Amino acid sequence: MHATAAIDPPNFEMWVTFALILGALALYAVERVAVEVTSLAVLGAFMLFFNFFPVLDNSSHNLLSSDRLIAGFANPALMTVLALLVIGQGMVRAGVLDRGARIVLAAGGGQGWLTIFITLVVVLVISGFLNNIPVVVIFIPIMEAVATKFGTSSSKVMMPLSFAAVLGGMTTIIGSGTNLLVSGALDELGEKPFDFFQFTVPGIVLAGVGLIFVLFLVPRLLPDRASLANQFMEIDGRHFLAQIKLAENSELVGLQSEGGIFGPYPDMTLRSVQREDEAFLPPFEDVVLQAGDVLVVAATRNSLADAVAHDPGLLIPELQDGKEDAEGRWQEGDRVLAEVMVAPASRMAGLNLNMIGFRHKTHCVVLGMQRRARMMRTRITDIRLEEGDVLLVQGQPEDISGLRKSDDVVLLEWSAEELPALDHAKRATGIFALVILLAATGVLPVVAASMLGAVAMVATGVLSIRMAVRALDSKIFTMIPAALAMGLAMQVTGGAQYLAQNLIGLLQGAAPAVVLSAFFLLIAGLSNIISAKAAAVLFTPIAVGIAHELGLPVEAFAVAVVFAANCAIATPIGYQTSLLVMGPGHYTFADFARGGTPLIIVLWLTFSFFAPWYYGL
Repeated sequence: MHATAAIDPPNFEMWVTFALILGALALYAVERVAVEVTSLAVLGAFMLFFNFFPVLDNSSHNLLSSDRLIAGFANPALMTVLALLVIGQGMVRAGVLDRGARIVLAAGGGQGWLTIFITLVVVLVISGFLNNIPVVVIFIPIMEAVATKFGTSSSKVMMPLSFAAVLGGMTTIIGSGTNLLVSGALDELGEKPFDFFQFTVPGIVLAGVGLIFVLFLVPRLLPDRASLANQFMEIDGRHFLAQIKLAENSELVGLQSEGGIFGPYPDMTLRSVQREDEAFLPPFEDVVLQAGDVLVVAATRNSLADAVAHDPGLLIPELQDGKEDAEGRWQEGDRVLAEVMVAPASRMAGLNLNMIGFRHKTHCVVLGMQRRARMMRTRITDIRLEEGDVLLVQGQPEDISGLRKSDDVVLLEWSAEELPALDHAKRATGIFALVILLAATGVLPVVAASMLGAVAMVATGVLSIRMAVRALDSKIFTMIPAALAMGLAMQVTGGAQYLAQNLIGLLQGAAPAVVLSAFFLLIAGLSNIISAKAAAVLFTPIAVGIAHELGLPVEAFAVAVVFAANCAIATPIGYQTSLLVMGPGHYTFADFARGGTPLIIVLWLTFSFFAPWYYGL
């Protein structure tokens, strides 16, 4: 829909619109009120105001009626973003990204910065086709492992990880929810929406230049907080004792330990090897692992979770009660990892797992145990439990929940974690590839392809309804319709055209390339205050207005909105991936300005030189 004629001087409705928008942006920035509350409140304020002060067209219809203002809840861009969140969650649960991350680590060949470079390139490419948030979530532990392995502070690699995901999101229409919002806003304004690869060429140019800067210069700008990281060692740093019995086809058979570390599981430390009545202790000289050996290992919870996710039977100890394999529930369906503590006065104290029948009674299997940092080299099946021992257990969700009723153990509620369902990996990958193919070739609109992909993730069992709903973000669901309503109000009341005219007036007589460059810089700066998505929707009508005022193609200015809004990287509140890496990187608010501001300047200069040539301005 096109806006009403330019209003000069500005009218009352326009100023109220500006006031409501500024108020909403201020609340978004300070976050004193929940984002969802702010979004719904500004929607309600718009509906209330324009009900009593309507903006009428020639037929006396209210152009900002309530049904038009809340139409954003059915906007294709919103539906696409939510569907992609579900698809991304399906990829995470099926372990597809995790498996790919293992390949990336192996490709580094033991070279620290080569491994980091390969990882960032892979993140950049994946982020062009998947929502950035699950990608960053998957790669945070990978980057932590890389940093630890090569003696680098996590503060040097976490922010580059977030930046690489943002850069990758600039290359396709589904790479970021921001891109979809700009395309949807163009459609709302009567302009041609983006095709799948419409801005891929300039996006690759910006991403390539940005990645070089991120790899070589951003780490130099960031503080080394390794000592601070050590002060805040998380609970995952605790080591559990576990045991592995080698089957005939185990990949460990025939391996020789090197310094207590064995091939496929470098994050586990070998404590002892039990072979029938013989026991081998470090340094395991000339010991070659054989089928039937029982390995007693020490590893962090993350390492054990990773191992059991990729080989469900690897860490399940062999018991002697003859009942434990009757159901095998711990190897079927949804699997959850959790920690329980042996309670005071527990009937389990003084007994070992063989005597307790824990697996038969609870349908949960004990994978490992931890006892006040004491060094133990005995099989966990032979250790008599003590009060306060922490057991790492695995079971189906309902079985883990059932442990709450036990008088013998205390379930540590925060510790529950779902394991990847690797048997769904091919299904999830096929669905994702089909969505990309249908959307990229134009066989189906992006919204249709993504919605069908989300449905397929649930219909094929990759995700349950509960998991799919949990993948949806309430902030996105409320913020996008509110931002679309703000953009529509700016357009209809003449606010967008008023701002466009003022910006052009400030640059009176300047070349189109200069106007485009200044417009990019303005959005990039404000996106760090009001968030990428809000900036995308609010500035798209202004971009259309400027293009029409100058008689230039809308595409160049709309693409400027896409790239500039994605530059919300100089504060942790501008982009959700920044918030994700803030903890693992031990960053302060100022660190993002230190690393992000120079990158924004690099992207701005690259766009300012490349875009006018590419679009023929």
